[in-house]
Amino acid sequence: MQAGKDRIWVGGDIPVTLRRSSRARRMTLRVARAGGEVVLTLPSRASLRDGQAFAESRAEWLRQVRADMPALQPVAHGVQLPVEGVPRLIRPAETRRVELTADLLLVPQGRPPGVVVEAWLKHLAQMRLIAACDRHAARLGRPFRALALRDTRSRWGSCTHDGRLMFSWRLAMAPPEVLDYVAAHEVAHLAHMDHSPAFWAATERLLPGHARHRAWLRRHGHELLAWRFRI
Repeated sequence: MQAGKDRIWVGGDIPVTLRRSSRARRMTLRVARAGGEVVLTLPSRASLRDGQAFAESRAEWLRQVRADMPALQPVAHGVQLPVEGVPRLIRPAETRRVELTADLLLVPQGRPPGVVVEAWLKHLAQMRLIAACDRHAARLGRPFRALALRDTRSRWGSCTHDGRLMFSWRLAMAPPEVLDYVAAHEVAHLAHMDHSPAFWAATERLLPGHARHRAWLRRHGHELLAWRFRI
């Protein structure tokens, strides 16, 4: 049943956002790794009826995937937030800035912890990623033009043809070697704008044994995306 031009309902209880793409060659369903939003992408000439039927045929799969996703977790005092792969208990403190200890993340009293911690994580991610990308780019012999941070949902990093790198600042919550892998991955795209064997060989040269860090991100990336910093 249609409920507005940009959304349909599947199985009677699953809201599905519709998107049309002139580049799409087939219909695809994607479930956001955090929040469970379902997006149905349709080629320009595909009918809504066919899209509905396609989504309905996968209703049970959608329910299972959404059920297996972690609940959204607000950032607040008293919760443990991962920082560089280590859970840190968020506590208010008489301090002017965020302070990190072996097991605590101390946040200035009287300030919204989510907003403050988000800004701090962005700064940490920028420092770590600039250092990693500088190192990998020097080894590859291909400089990058700029580095930006975003809160992306579908990718952890990207590289443009003109050498601009983009990363998710949530990588600051991942183990350092995982952040380093994403940096190496995107820097390798400076030489190979594809995922060809040559690209993966370049990534391996930059970061030997990168496959295990890539696997960690596949297994645990959705946990990083589940954190909510602004309530």
